[in-house]
Amino acid sequence: MGGFTSPVVRVRPDLAAGEREALTRRLDYERATLLTKLEGLDDERLRRIGTPSGLSLLGLVKHLTETEHGWFVQDFAGIAEPDPYSTPEDRGAAFRVQPHETTRDIVEAYLAVCERAREIVARAQLDDRCVTPWGEQASLRGVLLHMIEETARHNGHADVIREAIDGVTGL
Repeated sequence: MGGFTSPVVRVRPDLAAGEREALTRRLDYERATLLTKLEGLDDERLRRIGTPSGLSLLGLVKHLTETEHGWFVQDFAGIAEPDPYSTPEDRGAAFRVQPHETTRDIVEAYLAVCERAREIVARAQLDDRCVTPWGEQASLRGVLLHMIEETARHNGHADVIREAIDGVTGL
């Protein structure tokens, strides 16, 4: 059967680390946790819709790819690039897995945007600011905190979907 194997190792963050290290390592931990939720599942199960609203495990990875891109690349770095999946006509495209999209492609896109985000973060200070699409000021610290929360929240969704697929919990 095979199944997905996460290409990243989940490392528990040091709870006594300084602020920057605590924030970046916690985000990396949550990112790795998301991919851990996919462990051992084949493509069909990774695509399986697990909620009435249409969420799947791969759809969550796509959504978080777009969220990382939005907050770090577009908003914080100010790089004018389109969303990876969504369009003005289809704002929910990031949640849906298309027949031509492979698990490998979706995971590689996620890993690439996470690496790009790390590079952006490494060049900035925690107090550096951006303006959100809603016109609010956000510091890098605030963006990191938001992405930790966003990723952890979707990891909870992934827990529920995974349990419904094969009964596995605690990944």
